[in-house]
Amino acid sequence: MHSAVLLIEFGSIILGLGLLGRFAARFRFSPIPLYLLSGLAFGEGGLLPLGASEEFVATGAEIGVILLLLMLGLEYTASDLVSNLKAHYPAGLVDCALNALPGAAAALLLGWGPVAAVVLAGVTWISSSGVIAKVLGDLGRVGNRETPVILSVLVLEDLAMAVYLPIVTALVAGVGLAAGSVTLAIALGVAGLVLFAAVRYGRVISRFVSSDDPEKLLLVVLGLTILVAGVAQQLQVSAAVGAFLVGIALSGEVAEGAHTLLSPLRDLFAAVFFVFFGLHTDPASIPPVLLPALALAVVTAATKIATGYWAARRSGISVKGRWRAGGALVARGEFSIVIAGLAVTAGIEPSLGPLATAYVLILVILGPLTARYTEPLATWWARRRTPHDHGTTEQLPEARTQTAVRD
Repeated sequence: MHSAVLLIEFGSIILGLGLLGRFAARFRFSPIPLYLLSGLAFGEGGLLPLGASEEFVATGAEIGVILLLLMLGLEYTASDLVSNLKAHYPAGLVDCALNALPGAAAALLLGWGPVAAVVLAGVTWISSSGVIAKVLGDLGRVGNRETPVILSVLVLEDLAMAVYLPIVTALVAGVGLAAGSVTLAIALGVAGLVLFAAVRYGRVISRFVSSDDPEKLLLVVLGLTILVAGVAQQLQVSAAVGAFLVGIALSGEVAEGAHTLLSPLRDLFAAVFFVFFGLHTDPASIPPVLLPALALAVVTAATKIATGYWAARRSGISVKGRWRAGGALVARGEFSIVIAGLAVTAGIEPSLGPLATAYVLILVILGPLTARYTEPLATWWARRRTPHDHGTTEQLPEARTQTAVRD
């Protein structure tokens, strides 16, 4: 009887997520807010709390985090990461300063303490690669001159997670300074080793994993990823970091094949992850933090626009392209929820989960709008301020590159 109820509940969840995804696709916006809202509806204090399938959903959510980070790792080769780090690290530093500090300051002003401040700094810092990539594709901007700048900022954020996640994991676990230093040292050592192996022996690793049979390729890549993630977690390093490093180590046809095979699994378990986060957030706890979440969203939307504008200006992009780069970076999503989930699971601060949920809901909806309208609004405002000087706004057409970018 228990297994029948589990199948009914879990089947209903998957069917509901599929219908919500179709609804979001029809109106061309991210389904993440709908997934979060469905979790709120069926979680603690919701309309119809789940019972039998909650443990199964928790396991699926953990796999979802692993697959999200694996797929992000597959987007970049180790050489890409090294070259982006050398060329664009100032943009990464500006991104961190402008967007992490507001989150940390907000946590301290709310009296949540230093650990919550570090967590909330990560929530406000990291943009949503998935949402931004989809928006760029929908708007036809993949070939724009500013797009490599946007991708560079996202790459640097992804790379920073290899350092940031072990720190957060150690902090929320309440380990001492010595133990935390050991955890970070292990994480950095493993990351450095994997990057070295990927640069020097990437072809050998990919040849070992490679297979002409899609079934065998899927099983080897998925099994290797979960195994490495489990070993990483056993060493008190985030499982997500382990998955991310596996993705970086794979390249060429293996990465492309694995990306194609794993995308449906990633979408399925990532949706389950967002539902799981919502399940553990009481809807009644959101209204008290709605105003702080809205204020934080407004501030960090402005700082992300400033980040993109500065980074594009540094790369010699025109004024219109700078505004487009800034507007595209506003959306937060999967990363913010992953980081907040670590604190929620550890019980760091009861209000942090609701605030992060409200914050992501606001910016995952606002992000596609800023990507579309920041540049036209900035152009209109510039013309309004100087109605008789038409030369103040840059009129040169944006050159398009023919560089192919993987989705």
